[in-house]
Amino acid sequence: MTEVLLLGALLAGIVVLTPLADRWRVPFPVLLTIFGLLVPLVPGVPSLRIEPELILPVVLPPLLFAATQRATARDFRENARPILVLAVGLTTVTAVAAAVVAHLMGLAWGPAFVLGAVVSPPDPVAATAVARRLRLPGRLVTVLEGEGMFNDATALVLYKVAVAAVVVGGLSGASLGISLVLAVVVGIGVGLVGGALAQAALARLHLAAPETTVTLAVPFGVYLLADHLEGSGVLAVLVMGLYLRTFSHTAMTSGGWLLGRAVWRYADYIITSLVFVFIGFELTAVLETEPLNSSTIVLALAVVGTIVVVRFGWLFPAVAASRLRRRRHPEEATPVGGRETAVTAWAGMRGVVTVATALALPAVTGDGSAFPERRVIVFVGLVTVLITLVVQGLTLAPVVRWLGVGSDVDVTLEARRLRRRATAEALDMLRSDTSDVPERVHEAVVMQYRGYLAAQDALVTARHGDEAVDDDTGDEQAVDDLLRRAAEVERDVVIEARRRGEVSPEAADEVLDDVESRAVRDSG
Repeated sequence: MTEVLLLGALLAGIVVLTPLADRWRVPFPVLLTIFGLLVPLVPGVPSLRIEPELILPVVLPPLLFAATQRATARDFRENARPILVLAVGLTTVTAVAAAVVAHLMGLAWGPAFVLGAVVSPPDPVAATAVARRLRLPGRLVTVLEGEGMFNDATALVLYKVAVAAVVVGGLSGASLGISLVLAVVVGIGVGLVGGALAQAALARLHLAAPETTVTLAVPFGVYLLADHLEGSGVLAVLVMGLYLRTFSHTAMTSGGWLLGRAVWRYADYIITSLVFVFIGFELTAVLETEPLNSSTIVLALAVVGTIVVVRFGWLFPAVAASRLRRRRHPEEATPVGGRETAVTAWAGMRGVVTVATALALPAVTGDGSAFPERRVIVFVGLVTVLITLVVQGLTLAPVVRWLGVGSDVDVTLEARRLRRRATAEALDMLRSDTSDVPERVHEAVVMQYRGYLAAQDALVTARHGDEAVDDDTGDEQAVDDLLRRAAEVERDVVIEARRRGEVSPEAADEVLDDVESRAVRDSG
C-alpha cells in the first residue's frame, strides 16, 4: 500500500509540474529530475526499486515506438548523412573516449567500456522539447530527433557487447564482428516482418480498441523477439515504427488512428516522466549504499567533460567536411551553419537510455562474482544525466536566443492552409461525383463540405482584416459512404503532402487529426 501511495504522489507531482514547466520556461525533464531528487529526502518515503532485467524491455519499446510516430521515414532519409554521422559515428567515438578516460582514472578496460556505452547516447526529449518551443529550423529538429532514436541502437549494441565481455571474461575480434552484424541484420529483419504483420492485422480489425491494442503489443513483441535472436531490439522497434508510420494509416479506421494517437502520446508522457523522476530515487539509493569518495566524483566530472568536448570536437569538423562535399555534390542538402552546429553540440543532454542501461547492469558475472565496479558505473551514469540535464537543459534556450537561431515556419498557419486545401479538393470531388446516390444525399454531403469550407474562410477573414425527408433505408448508408469517400480524398491529400515533404509532419498530423475527428463524428 505504501508503494501505491508513493506512485500516486509521484503521478500527482508530474501533473502539477507539467504546466509549471511551460510557465517557468524550464525543460520538463529537468523539473522531473529535481523532483525525483527531493522526494526521497522526505522522511518516511520508501525506496523505489525496479528489477534490472525488466528495465530495458519495459521502458524502451514504448518510448522508441512513440518517437517514430512524431516523424516520417522521408525526413530521416533526406537527412540520413548527418543523422548517421551523429547516431553512429559520434556515439561510437564518445563511448571509446569515455572508456579511455575511465581507464586512465583507474577502471579496468571491461567496466570502462561498459561505462562508455552507458553515457554515449544523448536523449532527444529535453533537446527537442526546447527546439520545438523556440521554433528551431525543422531540419535541425529532425536531425536531433533522428540522432536521439538511432544512437540508442548504436549505444545498446555497444553496451550489449561490453557487458557480455565482462560477464564471460572477454570476446574475440571475430565474435565482436559477428555480434555487431547479427544485431543489425536481425534487428532490421524482425522490424520489417513485425511491421508487415501488424499492418495486415490492422487492415482486418476495423475497430478502434483492437487496433490500438495491436500497436501497443507489437513494439514489445518485436523488441523481445529481436533480443532473443541476438539482434538489436531497439533497431527492430524503430524499423517497425517507421514502417507503420509510413504505410499503415489507410489500414486503420479513423477511430483507431485517433485512439492510438492519444494512447501513444500519453504512454510517451507518463513513461518518460516516471523515468526522469526515477533518476533522483536511484541516485539517492546509490549514495545511501556507497558513500561518495573524491575519486568517484572526479571520475564523474571527467566523463561529463569528455562527452561535452568530444561532441563539439566531432560536430564542427563534420559540418566543415559536409560543406566541402557539397561543393562536389551541390544537389545534396545544405549543411547547417555554425550557429546551428553550436546549438546541436550543446543539445547533448543524457537521459532515459543512460538511466535504463546503468540500472539494467547485471549484479553478477558468469562465474558468480559481483559485476566489477557496478556501483561506480551506475553513479557516474546517473550523475552524467543529472549534470547534463540541469546545466545544458537550463541553458539551451538562452543559447538559442543568444545565437539567434530560429525558424519562420508557423505550424498553425501551415496546418490551416493544408486543411483548406484538403477540404476544397474533397468538395471538387463531390461536385463532379456521378455515382448513383439519391440527390438529397448528394446535396446534403456537398452542403456539409461547403459549410466546412465557408467556416474556414470566415475564420480566416475574421482573423485577418429543415424539414425531414421520407424514410429510406438506403439513405443512411449512402450518406456514410459518400462522407467516407470524401474523407478518403482529404486523407490522401494530406498523406501525399506529408510524403512529398510539402508540409511538416506536425502540420500534417494536425490536419489528419481534424479529418479523422470529423469522420468519427459524422459517420460514427
